[in-house]
Amino acid sequence: MKLTKRGEYALRTLIRLGIAQRRGEDVVAVSKLAESEKLPFKFLENILAELRVAGYVESRRGKLGGVLLAKPMRSIKMGEIVRLIDGKLAPIGCASETEYEKCSCPDEEHCGLRMLMIDVRNALAGILDRYTLEHVVEVTMRKEERCSKTRPKTKSATKNARHADPADGFLAALLDSPLT
Repeated sequence: MKLTKRGEYALRTLIRLGIAQRRGEDVVAVSKLAESEKLPFKFLENILAELRVAGYVESRRGKLGGVLLAKPMRSIKMGEIVRLIDGKLAPIGCASETEYEKCSCPDEEHCGLRMLMIDVRNALAGILDRYTLEHVVEVTMRKEERCSKTRPKTKSATKNARHADPADGFLAALLDSPLT
C-alpha cells in the first residue's frame, strides 16, 4: 500500500475536523482548512466532495459556512477512509482481499512473496480497521497538549527534518497513555 497525497490529505482533513469539533468549532471554512493544513485549495475541495458523497462530511453554505463531520468520530474507521480514497491495502494485487488481481507467478498458491504480502496487508488492515477517527483525534490532541507544556513551538523547530522515530508513532503514543 502506498498512501497517495489524496489519501493523506483526506485523513489529515478528517483529523483536523475532528479536532475542531472537540474544541467546539463544528463548522470549519474550507479556506481555513486548506491554509492550516497547507493543502492546495482546489485539491482539497475535490477530496471534500468525495468525502461528502460517501457521507463522512457535510457542508454548510453562507457567511459562517464550511464543512463539518457528518458522522460521529467513533464510527469512522481509518481503514474505511484509506480504502475509499486509495483503494486496496495490499501492496500487490494477488494479496488483495477486496481488489484481487492475478499475478504472473507460476505457482501463486505456494508463492512466498504473496504469503508475505498477505501478512503485510493483514497487519495494515488490522491497525487501520481497529482505530477510529476518535482514537486518532484523542491521541493527537493529547500529544499536542503534552508538547505545548514541555516546549514552545517555534518555526525553526518545525523546519528541521527528522527521521521517523518509532517513539513518535500512533501506537507508541496510545500505549503511553491508553484510551479509556
